[in-house]
Amino acid sequence: MQQLGGEECLVPRPRGSLPKACAIGLASVVMVAILVLEPEGFFRHVSTAILILTVGPLLHGVFLLSEECLHHATTRYRGRRLGQMVTACVGVCTLLGVGLAVLLFVLTKPQLWRDQWSMVILACVLYPLLKTLGVLGPSEVEVSEICETRKMNVAHGLAWSFHLGYLNLVLPRLEGSITAFRASHNAGPFETRGSRKLLILLPLNANITHTLEDEDTNIHFHDNLPDTEIDRAGVRGRVYKHSVYTVLDKDKQAHHCVVEYATPLLTLYKMSQESSAGFGERDRREQVLLFYRTLQDILDRSVECRNRYRLILLNDEHEDDPHYLSNAILKNLDQQEKEEFYVPPFIPQPEVDHPFHALPIIDDWHRAEPMSRVPTIMISHDMPRTLREPVENSEDLSP
Repeated sequence: MQQLGGEECLVPRPRGSLPKACAIGLASVVMVAILVLEPEGFFRHVSTAILILTVGPLLHGVFLLSEECLHHATTRYRGRRLGQMVTACVGVCTLLGVGLAVLLFVLTKPQLWRDQWSMVILACVLYPLLKTLGVLGPSEVEVSEICETRKMNVAHGLAWSFHLGYLNLVLPRLEGSITAFRASHNAGPFETRGSRKLLILLPLNANITHTLEDEDTNIHFHDNLPDTEIDRAGVRGRVYKHSVYTVLDKDKQAHHCVVEYATPLLTLYKMSQESSAGFGERDRREQVLLFYRTLQDILDRSVECRNRYRLILLNDEHEDDPHYLSNAILKNLDQQEKEEFYVPPFIPQPEVDHPFHALPIIDDWHRAEPMSRVPTIMISHDMPRTLREPVENSEDLSP
């Protein structure tokens, strides 16, 4: 493993609207072509196509509605709420499409031939059959997009649980724990600002070891931070604990930091080992990347956790390096020291009643004067002077 130089090269971005744009472009070109080549049958073709594409999903929704009404009305809908079941089975967009098709038929009154009506009926009847058999089912990309858009992935739930159930509780108290730890130890760990953050490791293969020393011989357990006790879910004084590790660089210089793995990745790894979970290695890697992206977005918006953590995504393609983990941690600490800087808090200065007495005198002619917010009028005691050249003889003014 190694720390990724740029996580954006592996972390998937949210899917865009390119398929929608392609569909709109292709439909526009075809409709314009039909309008130019066959203008008298344009509305007939459009209304027929919309009718086929909307009545089929409507019939499929009716079949789904019958299943929900007969077997799931009480357990899934808390009673027979027909409106909620209709919306869940049919969908508003499908109803609007059928209404549009009917409106076009009423306005244009197209004369369909008998074979065209047969084609319309056959297509509407075959659609529910092919949909039920999975021929017209959503692809993996469509399912993935729906899950990501609606926040239905396993990674979304794990990321929110990790944040609300753990990080949001311990990160605001981390600085106090480190301060108490330094006060109780004579040595001087946590000398750098970067080491005062919680370093969270996220390996892509989700294979987490319970002791970091087994992964890298340059990492040694130092001590535990003082326990954080929080009343949580009926448990009085539930204990939350962090471990301090000593990381040795190539010069055997010690660096202290608080490091731990993201424990929800253990769940993903265990799920991939259970056949009943239906969770393969490819799904596990995708969920780890989504977990990283979701957790990063959550923590970026959290005021309580800001500047108190560091997510380190580890690649699993270079496991031959025995010191991959220590190098990743040291590289992260060094990166923080070079890229981040400390902004001291603004302390307002008290106003001075007589600012001119506190100003230093530069010389006899110049004084440093403060900027004034009140407009003043500068009055000169010298006589006014003309801008013209002085006239020596009044006769020069005569023509």
